[in-house]
Amino acid sequence: MEDTAIIGLYWDRNEQAIHETDVKYGPYCHTIAYNILENKEDSEECVNDTWLRAWNSMPPQRPSYLRLFLGKITRNLSLDVWKNKQAQKRGGGELALALDELAECVADTRDVEGELQAKELAQTIDRFLHTLPQREREVFLQRYFYMWSAKEVAARQDLRENHVLVILSRTRKKLAAYLQKEGWAI
Repeated sequence: MEDTAIIGLYWDRNEQAIHETDVKYGPYCHTIAYNILENKEDSEECVNDTWLRAWNSMPPQRPSYLRLFLGKITRNLSLDVWKNKQAQKRGGGELALALDELAECVADTRDVEGELQAKELAQTIDRFLHTLPQREREVFLQRYFYMWSAKEVAARQDLRENHVLVILSRTRKKLAAYLQKEGWAI
């Protein structure tokens, strides 16, 4: 079913929207959640919560790209679950490693102005990503949005893992320089 038809089902408050969304985007959202949480049950719960959040968001929202809309919801919910689990215990995994790698570029924004700063930072990073060549942007997003390991990125990009690590290192340095130029504290 086409995305416009699925969105139409949401707007009509037709419960078939959930089924169609699950059929078309279930595997995609499960992959995002599992790459972050590394736990099947938690991933399934996040995907189910994604369907609920989508149901509650449409209307009034009418996403331009349903896949990205659902992926972002899944990612944010999964990150919230991951953060809650990390508050209980400190652990490793790809998410912790990816966040540590980005920490050298992005300052922590957990103060009163943090919410606004996070949105502004996201917009700045989005502008930065549009300055990158396509492959560099894809490698960066696969690592830091989808939380794939460098080995997975290498396999999907048909590169050696070492080459991916070099691309990521150089891109993080470019990001740090871009953020400094835009007035962000590093």
